[in-house]
Amino acid sequence: MISDLTFEELKGMEKAAILLNYLGEAAATELFKHLEDSDIRKLINNMHRLRTIPIDVTKRVLEEYYEKVSEAEEYIFSKDVATKETIVAAVGEERARGILGHLNLTAGTAGRTLESLELVDAKSLANFLVSEHPQTIAVILAHLEPEKKCEVLKRMPESLQAEAVLRMANLDYISPELIEEVDKVLRQELATMGSVEQSQLGGVQPVAEMLNVMDKNTETAIMSRLEEKDPILAEEIRKLMFVFEDIIKIDNRGIQALLKEIPNDKLLLALKTANDEIKDKIFKNMSSRAATLIQEDLQSMGPSKLSDVEGAQQEIVNMARKLEAEGKILIARGGAEDALV
Repeated sequence: MISDLTFEELKGMEKAAILLNYLGEAAATELFKHLEDSDIRKLINNMHRLRTIPIDVTKRVLEEYYEKVSEAEEYIFSKDVATKETIVAAVGEERARGILGHLNLTAGTAGRTLESLELVDAKSLANFLVSEHPQTIAVILAHLEPEKKCEVLKRMPESLQAEAVLRMANLDYISPELIEEVDKVLRQELATMGSVEQSQLGGVQPVAEMLNVMDKNTETAIMSRLEEKDPILAEEIRKLMFVFEDIIKIDNRGIQALLKEIPNDKLLLALKTANDEIKDKIFKNMSSRAATLIQEDLQSMGPSKLSDVEGAQQEIVNMARKLEAEGKILIARGGAEDALV
């Protein structure tokens, strides 16, 4: 039991974890269906860590969601609702593998990954990693969420940034022995950490997620170095950094500039499998007559090869990247500090 925990110390994710532990497996299953994988991982870690907490803290959390709750005993969440079965039921087996790859949910080892890295501020962690081998840096960065990866990497020398990203992108499966070896070093400087099960920590997708939340200058510098070292890998990462669905991140003026560069036949083909949000974004930035014609053509359009549709969408993505590089459009990236104003 975390006996010295106070309500004032709790962060939003911790409060959500306490609430889910209280509501049980059914509520957790339903909520996980609507969350991003990174948020599910954070919740799971906190749910395991906060399974037993003081009653007064639980009351304060519940009072934020319910007007009043009154109990005489402390809550002890003895049943583990953040199980592998719960996650699989909520998000499916494929997504669950990616989520659970960062965790060890076997009995008695919950939370014993490199989770305590989250307790170390980015500056201290960056200072510690500067003297480490790039492969060790890559393994440690792979355990962090995209935002934390970004903050740590920005504080490291440029000569190490691209090398660490290159190695992280090429990480496949990490053996327990390697994690244990890394753990020995980290334990001396940072905190006590345990080994994890064999997990897929790196790969191109986590790198793209990290770069998507990174400021433009740092992202450009890293990608330039990657292109020098491994142009094929750099292109794989770049393809994942902005996809057709991300068009909704372009402001209205940018959409209008983009549409001027796209032939109508390519736009029509690209919209064939587009979701309603993308279509609405496109149509509201066209004249009413042009939007009506496109909508009518879509309704009367016959079958098309999926490869042709995806090719048209990729052409639009490439044009959006080109216009962004030329400074003609802006694509929203990162958090609130990088919002368009």
